[in-house]
Amino acid sequence: MNRIYITLLALLLFTGISEAQKISVHDPVMIRENNTYYLFCTGWGISVWSSPDMKEWKREQAVFSEAPQWAKEAVEGFRGHIWAPDISFYKGKYYLYYSVSAFGKNTSCIGLATNKTLDPNDPDFQWIDHGKVIQSFPGETNWNAIDPNLIVADDGTPYLTFGSFWDGLKLVKMNPEATAPAEDLNAIPTIASRKKSSKEPNPPSVDDNPKDAGGNAIEAPFIFKKGKYYYLFASIDYCCKGVNSTYKMIVGRSETIPGPYLDKNGNSMATGGGTIVLKGNEDWYGVGHNAACTFDGTDYLIFHGYDAHDNGKSKLIIKKMDWDKDGWPIAEEL
Repeated sequence: MNRIYITLLALLLFTGISEAQKISVHDPVMIRENNTYYLFCTGWGISVWSSPDMKEWKREQAVFSEAPQWAKEAVEGFRGHIWAPDISFYKGKYYLYYSVSAFGKNTSCIGLATNKTLDPNDPDFQWIDHGKVIQSFPGETNWNAIDPNLIVADDGTPYLTFGSFWDGLKLVKMNPEATAPAEDLNAIPTIASRKKSSKEPNPPSVDDNPKDAGGNAIEAPFIFKKGKYYYLFASIDYCCKGVNSTYKMIVGRSETIPGPYLDKNGNSMATGGGTIVLKGNEDWYGVGHNAACTFDGTDYLIFHGYDAHDNGKSKLIIKKMDWDKDGWPIAEEL
């Protein structure tokens, strides 16, 4: 009986560790403050998790207890389910950009909240919302103001990359406080697309699903500096379909933030290029919407995948990222 009890206890402990590493998330980003890792992801009010080791995760209070009033006014029907946050430490504060959108439309906004600390027990902990940063409009802007990511150049200039479907992924220079664009949004470049030219019409969706109304299945830009290169990660094909998800991660690189970002074959991501980093397999229907981080000298990819062993449920995946002899990222196998 004792042997059976010990065996069962060991199984329970193993299962607990495994499940702790597979919390259900969408669009995760991660940062570390002191000895705690903080994970931000899509959810009501923006979901937040904390961990001492990137394995055992504790759910924290959401960033917003109720939907920002400006967001409800900007996006009809919005009730507080916020997408694809991005977390950075900039000018002594934590910058949290986030997405507010109507599903399947580019009726969308990117907002910004800041905090002095991420520790909810710190007396200085308080999220301050700065409201709308960028907005897109159906029939007016052939891009979608979601999936923001902040990247700061070596000279201190902040840039925001964003976008989903429509004309692809965009890049805009921000003001010094990174609270508003510093250039005309009507002239910002497309840095990644599945189309061969921005003059091409948006392709129809694969299955004529209304949520794919923008066509051009690319989203989730994330720029990561490594050595002399800026690496642009993006996700292509389809998320959010459970067992039918086909998400994949691609990458290109440039020596400057504005680009062009070229893949291994020298093709520009702005005209359909992009080298596959990770794609689904027998265990994961699709994987994507990644962030990239460095902790203690080790690089990581943080992303979600659709679990083939759990009805396509979206789960957190963290993989170490290495680099080949030519400086291209290699992720641990799924």
